[in-house]
Amino acid sequence: MPATGSSPLIVSFGEMLIDFVPDVAGVSLAESTGFLKAPGGAPANVACAIPRLGGSAAFIGKVGDDEFGQMLVDILKQNGVNSEGVSFDKEARTALAFVTLKTNGEREFMFYRNPSADMLLKESELNMGLIKKAKIFHYGSISLISEPCRSAHMAAMKVAKETGILLSYDPC
Repeated sequence: MPATGSSPLIVSFGEMLIDFVPDVAGVSLAESTGFLKAPGGAPANVACAIPRLGGSAAFIGKVGDDEFGQMLVDILKQNGVNSEGVSFDKEARTALAFVTLKTNGEREFMFYRNPSADMLLKESELNMGLIKKAKIFHYGSISLISEPCRSAHMAAMKVAKETGILLSYDPC
């Protein structure tokens, strides 16, 4: 059930990508003969979970101006997430990840980010007004890895902190 707008806003910042998961459980990526696409990226997943729990959420990040990027923004909207903070990159593609859970319980990842659009988010592309409306600013660690996204991330955190917003960090 989407939030009514009366709930405090939680802004989630970071990556949104396409996960490709094997169509058969318990195999390695190399052993898989087929993959299913699924929306991914921990901050985007958090944003989609919030309205399902009755809260109000927005997402800030960057995707490619491609089929996958458009699909991901549509998924945000379908889940009741404000997508005003999403930027589209006409040059870089949306990130892809191949992910599997092997029978021994180990996860295996293979990322395609060379660089991907989320890595190229600039401070000038941030919707600071959206951040300032939040009660909680949630973010992960992936957006802190490389520039220019790292600087954009630090600027967003600074605005959130100066505004008195609670910071929520997911180290995974």
